[in-house]
Amino acid sequence: MGLARVVGLLMAVLPWVAAAQGSGSATLDAVRARGSLVCGVAGNIPGFALPDSQGVMRGLDADGCRAIAAAALGDAGKVRFVSLTTTNRFTALQAGEVDVLVRDTTWTLGREAGLGLLFAGVNYYDGTAFMVKKSLGVDSAKALDGATVCVQPGTSTELAIADYFRVNRLKFSPVTIQDLQEIRGAFMAGRCDAYSTDGSQLAGYRSTLPVPEDFVILPEVISKEPLGPMVRKGDDKWFDLVRWTFAAMVAAEELGVSSANVGSFATSTNPDVRRLLGLEGDLGKQLGVASDFVATIVKSVGNYGELWTRSIGPTGLQRGLNRLWTQGGLQYAPPLR
Repeated sequence: MGLARVVGLLMAVLPWVAAAQGSGSATLDAVRARGSLVCGVAGNIPGFALPDSQGVMRGLDADGCRAIAAAALGDAGKVRFVSLTTTNRFTALQAGEVDVLVRDTTWTLGREAGLGLLFAGVNYYDGTAFMVKKSLGVDSAKALDGATVCVQPGTSTELAIADYFRVNRLKFSPVTIQDLQEIRGAFMAGRCDAYSTDGSQLAGYRSTLPVPEDFVILPEVISKEPLGPMVRKGDDKWFDLVRWTFAAMVAAEELGVSSANVGSFATSTNPDVRRLLGLEGDLGKQLGVASDFVATIVKSVGNYGELWTRSIGPTGLQRGLNRLWTQGGLQYAPPLR
């Protein structure tokens, strides 16, 4: 066989080999073949994932899903949201019913080591808190001795409040209810003295009540609840993409790159900015996506600070630990280089 014939055969075969190999991520290949990202969210938590009056999913987690879609598909709008409960969220991800879980979920050793799942970062540093009616006359969690406490089963909150009452030698009676609307209804109806969950959820819920001032979020934050996206173990390239999508939004805020000004950085001489926006280097290629994937994320979704202002700001919560590290917070992007 002549050399020209061999070269011709190779040229014909190589595209098929490349197609068979795909991106190196089975999940990313599936997302691209489908043409959309399937993202698991709560769907009922103000500030994180809740449909607006037009039925559009809004919130920090919802925009996190859009950012992943922007990175993977070049289009933040190509997302199908799947609302999941605290009890079916992990099985849905394990079974491949969703590509990624961005559902107000706490990173713990037990979950990461025992479920076959990985946390890809922290999009919100939170903590367990308690809310009571102002009429109860309680101003501290330590005054809840003998109280009934509404809590969702299958959450890290369950263990956190049990530990808190045990350590402080207090007694309480849990009222466990799975459905979020039902548990809130039970609290409002007086079936429990306090409602406990992440402080951000309490603040979001309180902000929707007719008279928010009639309810008090007690000052104690009794646990660490680092919330973030989860993926299945075994697909390292997909894990990389989800992790670095969030890191890129934090880095963009650090560098002052926003949805309003990202275009003005096209001639920037700052090497960190140039690498971030794909103006030089091959960061996108290393993740199996377009070189300008971060620019696409920022243009369509924003940097982390923009997500916060748009989603969490209306709840009245301060950024606190979620400030950038340069401002005394914990949000810190590893180097994108």
